[in-house]
Amino acid sequence: RQRMSLLKLFAAVSIVLLLSGCQQRQEKPIAIATNEWIGYTPLFLAASEHKLQPLGFKLITSVSLAQASEIFTVGKADVVTTTQHECNLLKQHTDVKPFSLLDISNGGDMILANRTVPELSTSGTVTVYLEKDSINSELFAQFIENNQLPRDHFHLIDRDQSAISAIRYDKSTPVMIVTYTPYNYALMRKGFFEIASTREIDQLLVVDALCVRADRFERDKPKFIALKRLIDANVERIKQQPEPVYKQVKSYLGNLSYKEFKEALTLIKWVNKPSEEMLGKIEKLGYRRSDILL
Repeated sequence: RQRMSLLKLFAAVSIVLLLSGCQQRQEKPIAIATNEWIGYTPLFLAASEHKLQPLGFKLITSVSLAQASEIFTVGKADVVTTTQHECNLLKQHTDVKPFSLLDISNGGDMILANRTVPELSTSGTVTVYLEKDSINSELFAQFIENNQLPRDHFHLIDRDQSAISAIRYDKSTPVMIVTYTPYNYALMRKGFFEIASTREIDQLLVVDALCVRADRFERDKPKFIALKRLIDANVERIKQQPEPVYKQVKSYLGNLSYKEFKEALTLIKWVNKPSEEMLGKIEKLGYRRSDILL
């Protein structure tokens, strides 16, 4: 009888440990892969105030759009911040969908150079630094089309934005850099200047969104709805209280100055609460409006 009691006790303890282990696995935070970009400030604010973990999320930061997508692809994250370019690439291999729009670029994606466009068009081969597997490629392609420049006039070098921002300014050879805020500020302080951006290249609509594995979204939909509400609240705080927000998030944005932060905010438009017109536009980019939490 005593042996039977011990066996029952052992079985009970085993069940409790098993259930406890299951609970711990269920409570593992959902990782969000992201990178430096002014439009991701609502997430940076949430992370800096430790508001993601209570909702069941954590942030993984990286040095480029492409690296964030790679973190997602290898399974280290179930959510990733992307433009439509990266999201559509991911769709080729994974059942992924955007569930929350964040912003559209209104000059935040840009091309810098050490020579003017006329000078570049008549120079020798131009070295171009960019993230090839990102929206950088589409911006570059649209730029050379708009300016009727031959593709073989350019030598493309694939670098992440952290490496690109460290490029030394040298006027002796023609250089173009496809980048985005806040990386542009370090480059412009060296002498590079803007020759094009999404403000003027209106053929290219760049939309940033949070994308998720479809099965993970269905499994944890209440968590994603709560995250969307937090993003909406933080966008309003950014609009109404930019200076306190800046103090919270500057370390996530390369420690740019407050003046640069305010300017960077003018280079995007928030679309976290998209209009019917915007929902129609994103369908042309490969997004389904039914996927978007409103």
